[in-house]
Amino acid sequence: MKESTLHTRRKFLRTGVLGGAVAWTIPSFLEKTFLALDASAADAAIQTLTGKDGPILVVLQMAGGNDGLNTVVPHGLDPYYIARPNIGIAPEKVLKINDQIGLNPRLAGMRGLFDSGDLAIIQGVGYPNPNRSHFRSTDIWQTASDANKFEREGWLGRYFDACCKGEDPAIALSVGRQAPMAFTAKSPKGITLSKPEQFRFISEASSDPAATEEMFRDMNSVDDDANSGASVASLGGGQASGEGDTADFVRRTALDAQVSSDKVLSITKKFKSTVTYPQSQLAGSLSLVARLIGGGMPTRVYYVSQGGYDTHSGQLASHDRLMGDLDGAVKSFVADLKAQGNFDRVMLMTFSEFGRRVAENNSGGTDHGAAAPMFVLGGGVKPGIYGEQPSLLKLNDGDLIYNVDFRNVYASVLDKWLKAPSEAVLKRKFQPLAFV
Repeated sequence: MKESTLHTRRKFLRTGVLGGAVAWTIPSFLEKTFLALDASAADAAIQTLTGKDGPILVVLQMAGGNDGLNTVVPHGLDPYYIARPNIGIAPEKVLKINDQIGLNPRLAGMRGLFDSGDLAIIQGVGYPNPNRSHFRSTDIWQTASDANKFEREGWLGRYFDACCKGEDPAIALSVGRQAPMAFTAKSPKGITLSKPEQFRFISEASSDPAATEEMFRDMNSVDDDANSGASVASLGGGQASGEGDTADFVRRTALDAQVSSDKVLSITKKFKSTVTYPQSQLAGSLSLVARLIGGGMPTRVYYVSQGGYDTHSGQLASHDRLMGDLDGAVKSFVADLKAQGNFDRVMLMTFSEFGRRVAENNSGGTDHGAAAPMFVLGGGVKPGIYGEQPSLLKLNDGDLIYNVDFRNVYASVLDKWLKAPSEAVLKRKFQPLAFV
């Protein structure tokens, strides 16, 4: 083999999985893209890791506003029972961690993780001037903005822009119907799916997904010498520049989606878990994430959600069910990762847009509040209690007052786990916590 040919092939393959996935043909815009990525990689002092060989973050959103006081229960504080005569969890039922706090009785798996040194509990997490709107407070958490500011990009999106340029399009994956605002970036990355078999090309003009997908495959198999010289450059109305060309952008986006689609389906078909998960939406999402991790998906950040936490009435039964669902799903997920040998490189972080009021309402529930606990778990987590239990007497209009800004938690994850510059991503300095 000639040296020049070998050199070119090596340069092409070194750009990664996209090159291998489209090896049946190399249109001119792809060749330029791969060579540009290769040149960028060759110039980098440090080659970045992907989800195949580096740390992975799994974000679990507890949507609706989780009642933190019935999650991490202040069983040793009388004001808790005075404020909640009907929905307070009796001390003998609490899974006690110390003489002040313990876990909801449905969180036995989480308690086991705490005892084994794999769980950190962060108390009193919130932000200044809390907003009690589900939509606005969710946006604040997703963008890491101040309460009075509106950001266009999500905190993870800014991480992708800063640290993941030129990486696999599946660098981020959200399980659900739409991508979270946290993924919003100047240079969009990530894929979103509900079920692997549904992650295909769909055309409103065709009832046959296979036919639609074939159209996209044909679109991406155009060769420079085919169709009487109708190359990408001519489709774009001139010489393809590689930057900002509409036809190139559309084709590259279709190709990225096709490659990611093939990859997800291939992994989920081949990689089978040995762990039995509960029958729930959250368990199904975490099972899918575990399969993709075990199958070698290059994703760095996964995002899953569990809804139903807006417990304005009849809270005891619904919240207990949600706690049991969370515990069972996470317990199986951890067992799955341990069986794969991947637990030490995965961190799972929970959050909810706000907590609930201290006092129960007249409907046996709780209304929108402010500060609440977060869970962070994984083989690389330093266990313990971080932050302090907020006072149940010194309140802000009936709400707990936060003592840990959620962006301190994000800074910890960015700086110490993802090895990313948190100050650049969060737009100012937040002191990391010691749970990593």
